[in-house]
Amino acid sequence: MISNWLSAVLARRNIHYGWAMVAVTFLTALISAGTVGAPGVFIVPLQKEFGWSTAEISSALSIRFILFGLMAPFAAALMNRYGLRNVTLLALLIVVSGLVASLAMTQVWQLVLLWGVVIGIGTGMTALVLGATIAARWFVARRGLVVGILTASVATGQLAFLPLLASLTEAYGWRPALALVCVMLGLAAFAVLMVMRDRPSDVGLRPFGDEGTEPLSAPPLNTTPIMAAALGTLRDASKSGVFWILFATFFICGASTNGLVQVHLIPMCLDFGIPQVQAASLLAAMGIFDFVGTIASGWLSDRYDNRWLLFWYYGLRGLSLLFLPFSDFSLYGLSLFAMFYGLDWIATVPPTVRLTTQRFGPERANLVFGWIFAGHQLGAGVAAFGAGVSRTVLQTYLPAFFVAGALCVVAAVIVLAISRTPKPVAAT
Repeated sequence: MISNWLSAVLARRNIHYGWAMVAVTFLTALISAGTVGAPGVFIVPLQKEFGWSTAEISSALSIRFILFGLMAPFAAALMNRYGLRNVTLLALLIVVSGLVASLAMTQVWQLVLLWGVVIGIGTGMTALVLGATIAARWFVARRGLVVGILTASVATGQLAFLPLLASLTEAYGWRPALALVCVMLGLAAFAVLMVMRDRPSDVGLRPFGDEGTEPLSAPPLNTTPIMAAALGTLRDASKSGVFWILFATFFICGASTNGLVQVHLIPMCLDFGIPQVQAASLLAAMGIFDFVGTIASGWLSDRYDNRWLLFWYYGLRGLSLLFLPFSDFSLYGLSLFAMFYGLDWIATVPPTVRLTTQRFGPERANLVFGWIFAGHQLGAGVAAFGAGVSRTVLQTYLPAFFVAGALCVVAAVIVLAISRTPKPVAAT
């Protein structure tokens, strides 16, 4: 098999197979995230072709964001029960099916069903939970760095493909651009099938950084019902104030990133006379800065107090959002915003994952983080819909950006309420 051959090749070069897992997960997350970010390019073409309002399109994207998050804890339970590779392949199949069917849509309810429900469920079956699970299972050392790398792939993928998709949409229409996304998802599925394995023991290894000398035995068969595992974890975690602080701050994180900037920055730039391709390039530039910032955040989270890292990340993001309406949308102002906001786009994830692991233990970290991530996507859904309503009713997106900036400042303050000394929550 490819995985056995690759494991032998890497072993001869003294490279742990866990880094191959990081590579294939990075590719999959990069392409899958491009699927999540693509609708931001398609809002205006859909309005022109079908006459749908911004609020109607935003309602479908809002449902997708919410399902994307609500699926996370159940996705973690599915991965624990059926394995990483099987769940990831199923997720990619669902997403591709929804995208292919949407090529023929003509009604708003079809948009809601396909881009809202189907793609929301499919993308939510992996999301950030996949990266958190890879880091927890395959790595003892460098966990923060691994989470940073895989998180960077998610945010960068949401932004990096936008200029290409915008150019294709402008030249040929939104359907060829969407077809290209389907082809890329197929390539990701092939890579997952060939390389991804569930645990280090599947290739005769211990996790990276584990100083033991013998390969770990396979874990006992997991027969816990999916609903019981996910809801039981929520019941136990909800007794902790730390869980609610992380949930609330991640709600604000989603409201100030995916749901607002990713979906509505391009249409807002069009309101100020900035062409779509140029606006998409601005988001791509944010993706480049985000890639650097999130990996650096992972490195920092292995070394410094994660509470203070989150304080600075949320505070600086809030200031950048409050600055944007005063930038005059000039080249200089937007470039400055892209740099500062991009560095902080999703740098909050590595410290949040590490705090979750410290407080709730490595065995339940992916399930608890799944619920925290659900808060992130609830925030994204609220912001996606709220900003759409603001544009439709008030003819401007600016109030939504002011509110998001103020919420980030609130998040920066409340995250310091987490105690410095970890008090793990016992599993029942």
